Amino acid sequence: MLENIAIGLVTSLLGGGLVWLWERAKRTREVNKRAGFFGVRPGQTCLVVLGNKYNSPGTATYRDIRAAMGLALLAGELGCDVLIESGDFRGSNGDRTEFCVGGPAGGSNLRTGGHLAAHLPGVTVHPYDATNPYSVAIEVGGEKYLFDRGNQEYVLVAKFVPEESGNPVFLVCGQSSTANLAAIHFLRREFTRVAEQISSVQRFCILIKVSGIGTYYHHRAALERDVSAAAFAQ
Repeated sequence: MLENIAIGLVTSLLGGGLVWLWERAKRTREVNKRAGFFGVRPGQTCLVVLGNKYNSPGTATYRDIRAAMGLALLAGELGCDVLIESGDFRGSNGDRTEFCVGGPAGGSNLRTGGHLAAHLPGVTVHPYDATNPYSVAIEVGGEKYLFDRGNQEYVLVAKFVPEESGNPVFLVCGQSSTANLAAIHFLRREFTRVAEQISSVQRFCILIKVSGIGTYYHHRAALERDVSAAAFAQ
């Protein structure tokens, strides 16, 4: 009888150990997938570049601050530190993964404008003009994605590695701060599904549609299109 009890205990311990190892391996795979999608390495410092509030240099919108907090939480989950800079930051991101948040319209995030010009020649973000139906529209490959404030908005999200850097830039260029927040909220939750729908997680450019903002705020977002080919085309 004692022998049976001993065998049972050993079997239970082995079974529990295998389950623990399996769960640990599963968590490690999930962390590695998330880190690979966002382009970070545990232990590194991530650079978060925030734009200015429209026509208010030196200040950031509440929603962009919330977006930065979301990125800081993401970095913390992956074992990274965070350094925050404003949109007039100059220089290379070097050995740091850069998260650049905010569109270039009205000079809100000058660094975004620089990234678009240098790395995404197929993308045009139309300037703000209250009299123009294409105001703040995102144009990729000749197709325009219009800005319907507070109802339906778009976010361009791109990942690329500048020639002078060893780490990627992760660009979040929304038509509003609400759209920026929605994109980060969506990608933190759905990055696995998005990764399965795009051609590569090493370099990409996608459009995210945010809809029903008046009812759902930043919680309703979906992948609209992978526009990598058109965005990076010379």
